[in-house]
Amino acid sequence: MTARPPAPPSLAERPWPLVPRGPLLLVPVGAVEQHGPHLPLTTDTTLAVAVTEGAAQRLQDRRPDEPVLVAPAIAYTASGEHQSFPGTISIGGQALHLMLVELVRSAATWCGRVVFVNAHGGNLRYLSAAVAQLRREQHDVAWVPCGTGSGTGSGHGIVDAHAGFTETSLMLHLAPHQVDMTRAAAGNTASLPELLPAIRTGGVAAVSPSGVLGDPTTATARDGEHLLNGMITEVCALVEGGAVDTDGRLRAPRPAVAPA
Repeated sequence: MTARPPAPPSLAERPWPLVPRGPLLLVPVGAVEQHGPHLPLTTDTTLAVAVTEGAAQRLQDRRPDEPVLVAPAIAYTASGEHQSFPGTISIGGQALHLMLVELVRSAATWCGRVVFVNAHGGNLRYLSAAVAQLRREQHDVAWVPCGTGSGTGSGHGIVDAHAGFTETSLMLHLAPHQVDMTRAAAGNTASLPELLPAIRTGGVAAVSPSGVLGDPTTATARDGEHLLNGMITEVCALVEGGAVDTDGRLRAPRPAVAPA
């Protein structure tokens, strides 16, 4: 019989006496918003959880004496740019900011460091502001992106801002039963900088009636597995050795400059 892989270190499944002392707490941050006609509304949350759980397991395996826990995901966030599409649920930036601040203030009474793992671009402004405020309050907190929107590593050289090749490949790997490739079609493939002015004014619907920014038609589960592994590897590297910038984001440290 093949042994099952170890379960990720979940906070939600533990009674309070089994919560370790001062753990690193990783918090997935997703969204409930449209992802075209072929992907589920919870795509960002599914991806955030998968990356966070994968990173937590690797970190725990590498350093078993340093406890890591994965918090329940934050699913309702800031998705106003998708509000024209039925099913989208957004709580807005102010509510998200307050929730993130109060979450860390509460968790800080029993955990050590807190790192948010974010999979939705619409959260960035509010996540950065909340984490910066918390750091001014002397909390040990930072955030890191999942990097699902860039298409990096796809090898397809296409714009992939939303519900395109990358996210569709990841979902084909993680939850294929939730993906309807018979409804997958290319959306607006202009670059995101070109689209942003219109999106800020009229939301994603102003530039893509389907809600897709990119082309999901060539996505595969194999590509999704490769992309997920790369995302987990990057998050682990940043959590272990990243430097926190002024927005509270973990970034790869700059290489030391050799003396002249």
